[in-house]
Amino acid sequence: MASSLKNIIVVGGSYVGKATAQELARLVPETHRVLLVEPHTHFHHLFAFPRFAVVAGQEHKAFIPYSGIFPSIPNSVRHAVVQARVLSVQPRQVKLDREWHGSRQIPFEYLVVATGTRLAQPAGMKHDDKLSSVAYLQKHQSDVKRAKSILIAGGGAVGVQMATDLKEHYPDKEVTVVQSRNQLMPGFHSQLHELIKERFDELGIRLVTGARLVVPSAGFPTDGGAFNVELSNGVGMSAEFVILATGQSPNNSLLDSLEPTTAESIINPANGFIRIKETMQFQDPQYKNLYAVGDIADTGLRKAARPGSAQAAVVAKNIQTMIEGQDPQEPYPRMPAAIHLTLGMQYNVIFRNPNEAEGQTEPTIFKKFDGQEDMNIEGMWERLGVAIENSANYHL
Repeated sequence: MASSLKNIIVVGGSYVGKATAQELARLVPETHRVLLVEPHTHFHHLFAFPRFAVVAGQEHKAFIPYSGIFPSIPNSVRHAVVQARVLSVQPRQVKLDREWHGSRQIPFEYLVVATGTRLAQPAGMKHDDKLSSVAYLQKHQSDVKRAKSILIAGGGAVGVQMATDLKEHYPDKEVTVVQSRNQLMPGFHSQLHELIKERFDELGIRLVTGARLVVPSAGFPTDGGAFNVELSNGVGMSAEFVILATGQSPNNSLLDSLEPTTAESIINPANGFIRIKETMQFQDPQYKNLYAVGDIADTGLRKAARPGSAQAAVVAKNIQTMIEGQDPQEPYPRMPAAIHLTLGMQYNVIFRNPNEAEGQTEPTIFKKFDGQEDMNIEGMWERLGVAIENSANYHL
């Protein structure tokens, strides 16, 4: 279906992509429309996945319809969520894996890449539909419940949350976290490691640092029986279930068809993230109409929703400026790394690294004991514009 509207495409509908699309929809003139292109049928509330992979009965709430993304914004009828996967980006159009309005190509005036990173299950889902993802989490819950000894590979936020949830929910299980670094959550001030280690000791969680799991090519068994696990330091361990929480890799393959000005002008070969200017435009001078935001952007900041949401506002403002015929000037903000981390069903902590630019030397720490089993997920549904009238709505 032909349209006289000029397209602004946001690729990726997770936290930052959603925020970017909504910010753009509020700012752009009526000559333009925002298309949020996302392969998942539902918004994936990633923050809840570690909890819902352990605790049964809440998993269906982690997948929220996209139906409320634009309706709360005035004159939003022209904007749309396109359920499709972008296979490739060209300077002025994207190629989809399926038809939308009779075509697999969508032209654009501006494009924002918000594809983020790939996470190993259960931190991220490999399925696009809700039912398959819910079924995966339910099976994971069963595997966890059956196993007497569980080994978690990775001492980042996912590994820490899963370990503390597991040990609190199933206190009789043997839970071990293997971390390749000498510190848990190494992107943060050492006081966060100390705080988490204190919680591990309180719950009886074993911590092994300075080693990695050797992952077999066929993966680890899931039949419930004990098996041997080898570490990179030569130590052997026994477990009945292994959870991989080993970080993230950038979703950048959709840019393979773009011709860079130089070999390294689009993707930073050191980390796979998109090189950007202060304005969040692609660094490559050929592609002034292309932006990157959130985890996929090579900002040097911690990969998290909070800095990404601040970047969303910058991208929207700069695109608005370009539509008005001016050069974008707004730089993305720098901020110290911060996190809201659960350490069990009720205990959670807000931790922020010291802001050295302001002369701070100590982190900011707020300990809280107000956590809910479903992680207050109704509020997330409301923020995405989906009202909950009764519990059946969570199955939408």
